[in-house]
Amino acid sequence: MTSGSRKIKPFLLFLFTALGVLSALAGVWAAQRAGDNVEAETVVSPPQLAAEGFARAVDPWAWEFPRDHGPHEAYETEWWYFTGNLSTDDGRRFGFQFTIFRRALSPALIDSSSEWQANQVYMAHFTVSDIESGAFFQAERFGRGAVGLAGAEVLPRLRVWVGDWSVQADDGAVSALTIRAVGEGFAIDLALTPLKSPSFHGENGLSRKGPETANASYYYSLTRLATTGTVTINEVDYSVAGSSWMDHEFGTSALSAGAVGWDWFGLHLDDGRDLMVGQIRRQDGSVEPQFGGLLVEADGATHNLPASAFSITPRDTWPSQKSGATYPAGWELVIDLEGGPLRLALEPLLANQEVLGSVIYWEGAVRVTGDATGMGYAELTGYAQPLRGLF
Repeated sequence: MTSGSRKIKPFLLFLFTALGVLSALAGVWAAQRAGDNVEAETVVSPPQLAAEGFARAVDPWAWEFPRDHGPHEAYETEWWYFTGNLSTDDGRRFGFQFTIFRRALSPALIDSSSEWQANQVYMAHFTVSDIESGAFFQAERFGRGAVGLAGAEVLPRLRVWVGDWSVQADDGAVSALTIRAVGEGFAIDLALTPLKSPSFHGENGLSRKGPETANASYYYSLTRLATTGTVTINEVDYSVAGSSWMDHEFGTSALSAGAVGWDWFGLHLDDGRDLMVGQIRRQDGSVEPQFGGLLVEADGATHNLPASAFSITPRDTWPSQKSGATYPAGWELVIDLEGGPLRLALEPLLANQEVLGSVIYWEGAVRVTGDATGMGYAELTGYAQPLRGLF
């Protein structure tokens, strides 16, 4: 089922739940979405799901590729998340986001003779920012993991899909990927080639997000993927090239009870370095000290950044006329490195890149200036509605 404007993320996100998804599959979810025009829709309050019986991210993971590009169904939630900044030969800019989320409804498949029986449900989010026209296109899609409607597999090669939206590897070694998705008035058909090996967040991919042992997920990134292909806007095809970022994350009940949202930034610097910084905001106004960032050098060498090694300071705000939320809009990042501080300024390429879907948040393309230049993506959650108990 597709509806033509909405979504959420990644570095962390699987904020749809069983009731919301199954309601959508049953046809309760209804919306007309096109570009920046959003109509009323039925909203179902998602329940909290019990995490008993699912595996937890406690110890560092023994990574093996291409196996770990695929699904990890012992864990409750998982996502494959892509963002990128693309441009035409004459400089017309686009941003895109494509994410497929997996959520397990139960730790084991319930015995049933029905081929429709499934304990995995999938949600996909797809957005395109057309910087020149100022349009922000969104779409959201749901599917159950049965009869080929949606799923994730790594053999004979990686493929993750919801309906005809998909990301798949070109070969068994995942040396290249293809993303295809079509929404109302917009589409992408992109080829992505990793330029660096997987980079692991936290302790060899064990990314801690709270004070308790189980407040963690397994998290790696392909931080720089050379990207070429086509962006289609209102039936006009644009040949584009640029760089994309991939996050793959899986876990069970990662956030602590006091978390209300996060600010996340994935940046491609023109000198070849890639940077992820994030902060999880808590109900008392503090920032979760367990979660930090990652710097990837041009040669692929990685440096984990503790939360104490950087600061994120908002420089402006943007009030949404749709949701009533007020988001930060423009930031100063200061990262303490061995050679001295790295000072960066981030500016949204469009003010309105707010996602008005089953969870309301802001995610969009940003420009980097300061001690280094580049492009990237920002994600801001918990400003329109707290995320306590949902992830």
